[in-house]
Amino acid sequence: MHLDHPQVFPERYTHSRPDTSRALRVGLGGPVGSGKTATVAALCRALRDEVRIGVVTNDIYTREDADFLLRNAVLPPERIVAVETGACPHTAIRDDISANLEAVEDLEHAVGPLDLVLVESGGDNLTATFSRGLADAQIFVIDVAGGDDIPRKGGPGVTTSDLLVVNKVDLAPHVGADLDRMARDAAASRGGLPVVFTSVARGEGIAPVAAWVRAQLGAWAP
Repeated sequence: MHLDHPQVFPERYTHSRPDTSRALRVGLGGPVGSGKTATVAALCRALRDEVRIGVVTNDIYTREDADFLLRNAVLPPERIVAVETGACPHTAIRDDISANLEAVEDLEHAVGPLDLVLVESGGDNLTATFSRGLADAQIFVIDVAGGDDIPRKGGPGVTTSDLLVVNKVDLAPHVGADLDRMARDAAASRGGLPVVFTSVARGEGIAPVAAWVRAQLGAWAP
């Protein structure tokens, strides 16, 4: 499980030092409809002129997320790869990462050196976390329409991800979500780990997420 914040969860710090000669791999997880694919698309648009990006998407039986990215031309087609997991999404990102790891490595081999690979999980629940063997950092995306009690209820995806994105804040008045309550609950459950409240598909909504990714890239560079 992706639980490597010794300052917050010292008993769970178990991974070894990563190989920084390859691309940084950032996993994106979250429930169905939270905005994971929109986040990936917006990150590609924001960063593609700065760094070399590849994307691996996960769906159970389709290529729907990859096809969305291809239709919107967020990257050259050869930099977008789809994995059909054929099982629960968390299985392919945590329990048996072989298909995803092969897709990432084949992508890097096919298109040349990359700086960043985004691995998007299929829609999952609040327990979804990435294996450290697959992702070096994890973004977890929730949305306000899913309920303003999600940060309080927690789960590993919410409490231990490297960045929690609370998406679609523009919908809060329409669904009765209390953003202040969500912010307090997220702060209490995450022990100081960063949280972003935004709408990634609107205006400059991706800016704080892109800034966080840039910081990870800066720290990753050998």
